[in-house]
Amino acid sequence: MTDKFESVCVLGLGYIGLPTAATLAAAGLAVKGVDIRTDVVDALNAGDAHFSEPDLELLVRGAVESGKLKAYTKPQPADAFIITVPTPMNGDKSPDMSFVDAAMRSLMPVLAPGNLVLLESTSPLGTTASIAGIVREERPDLVDGDALKISLAYCPERILPGQMVRELVENDRIVGGLMPEDAARARDLYKTFVHGEVHQTDAITAEMVKLIENAYRDVNIAFANEVAAIGETHGIDPWEAISLANRHPRVNILSPGPGVGGHCIAVDPWFLITQNPGLAGLMNAARSVNDGRPETIVGKIEAAAEAAGSKRIACLGLAYKPNVDDLRESPALEIVRELAQRGYDVSAVEPHVDALPSKLAEAGSVTLRSLDDAFGASDVVALLVAHTPFADVTAGMLGGKAVVDAVGLWRRQG
Repeated sequence: MTDKFESVCVLGLGYIGLPTAATLAAAGLAVKGVDIRTDVVDALNAGDAHFSEPDLELLVRGAVESGKLKAYTKPQPADAFIITVPTPMNGDKSPDMSFVDAAMRSLMPVLAPGNLVLLESTSPLGTTASIAGIVREERPDLVDGDALKISLAYCPERILPGQMVRELVENDRIVGGLMPEDAARARDLYKTFVHGEVHQTDAITAEMVKLIENAYRDVNIAFANEVAAIGETHGIDPWEAISLANRHPRVNILSPGPGVGGHCIAVDPWFLITQNPGLAGLMNAARSVNDGRPETIVGKIEAAAEAAGSKRIACLGLAYKPNVDDLRESPALEIVRELAQRGYDVSAVEPHVDALPSKLAEAGSVTLRSLDDAFGASDVVALLVAHTPFADVTAGMLGGKAVVDAVGLWRRQG
């Protein structure tokens, strides 16, 4: 099998695939990005990133102008292939693996002996072994008894929106192969651009690592949100209580919020819960706490609006976390939509987007406004995301308005 990788084909040019493709190109490899969306392909070939991320636009433009990165709508021959397509949830919370299956099948015409196929998409346990069955089914010429003539491995991504470009290079990585030599080859590819350590294991352990990393964070967020619910019931400021508790040398409680969003923490635990009924009770309970948090915040906002005698509400923040434009699974978005459906006139403030997402635009009673305009049009202010500009809001600006601070930003500053 090939020991040196000169070309890589990245399938899926979203939040993970695009920065991965650009980083590989910057490391000197010939990269062929693939996406089924022609607008994404056209934007990349013009040197543009189709979403906002610090330093990504510059990285993409440099990679395209150097000739090392080009985008296509179908897989192209390469030494290695990286699959970074979405794995959303079905209605019953089970993982929808149709995109992974389609991506793997799309590779079959271009796979060659000695190729390396890496799956980065978050997946339930056993997925890497299962997609090996596609090779056996569609390309028997790449099968040698019980072995494959290609290498197959799983490598979970672990980068944070807002810091993707840096973390893609600096963070440690886990690579799990169907065979030990598959993991070794995956390590060699990632070491072309990863400055952190690259740890080798088997494929199913690597799949487990990704899922438990985010389930762990979900459980800890649920604890913080449960503390908030108890504290507020008893008239206790939960942020003050948590801050004091964290002065214990072995305690590190997270900050409560309006819920959990993003494609990882709000989704990944379900992959373990649905696959292992009866064995993931704590994870299931955490999901219940965090999924119920937006409704709790809606109730607080409604109570504030009733006390103020007004239907005019300013909701600050739509993204799932501070200082990004990522709205995936955002609890703030869910809160705003619910308020609109209940007949409130909502002024939404989100400094990282230029237009309302369709699910809010269709509501009819939500208007995207500047911070100043939103304050002028509202009697109730709900802080849903701790974006940096919102830290500059003063008590004078909030004078005469009912306030619901769901993230504790203004409380902590006070």
